[in-house]
Amino acid sequence: MVDEMNVSDIGTGRPGEDEVLFVGRGLTKVYVTGEVEVRALDGVDVDLSAGELIVLLGASGSGKSTLLNQLGGLDVPTAGTLTYRGRDLTNADEAALTAFRRNAAGFVFQFYNLIPSLTARENVALITEIARDPMTPEEALDLVGLGDRMDHFPSQMSGGQQQRVAIARAIAKRPEVLLCDEPTGALDVKTGITVLEAIEKVNREMGTLTVLITHNAVMAEMADRVIHLADGKISRIDCNSTRRPASSLEW
Repeated sequence: MVDEMNVSDIGTGRPGEDEVLFVGRGLTKVYVTGEVEVRALDGVDVDLSAGELIVLLGASGSGKSTLLNQLGGLDVPTAGTLTYRGRDLTNADEAALTAFRRNAAGFVFQFYNLIPSLTARENVALITEIARDPMTPEEALDLVGLGDRMDHFPSQMSGGQQQRVAIARAIAKRPEVLLCDEPTGALDVKTGITVLEAIEKVNREMGTLTVLITHNAVMAEMADRVIHLADGKISRIDCNSTRRPASSLEW
């Protein structure tokens, strides 16, 4: 039986290793513009567990971002069901979804969205000041290798460093889930690998379920599982018996 969406205790206790966090069945998203109907997701089934590193792989328009947005409570399906630790996200109201996003999910996007007038430490503190059981900004920045750049402003940092600040900001609240939408899309190869190493370290050391969108097939080698999407459907799922470290990827 699915529980109603009561998020008051989400994020207060770490999920157990291998605990299934998300269960999605028949996830469908239909956008209608005039007489045109677009099925961005078309009957997707997913099970995602604590500690996994998942890559969503597919061409533009395949449904990757739509699925990620539903996992993050940024969007709800037109049809189908999605639960998180047994709680129903599909029928949750906006207040419940906001609490879910605040307590359980961290987001990293292609663009860093840092506040230019704040230092790295101050950008991360925006989250730690409202989170329930946060790290300190210093701890979060140390985890992504920026202990020596805490008092620098975004304009004084490279693109890769700014993205790592964004990752530190996302993980400072100790999220159970980290959702990354093309986090290396605006970076060169060398810098992108540095960012992937930071994401990899968070997944390994914090046990955070990490879901990463990419259209770059090389990045699939660092995942536990690769979910291939095409035309709003899952075309196949690959399991890697051994994950390759980001530093060894050949782009």
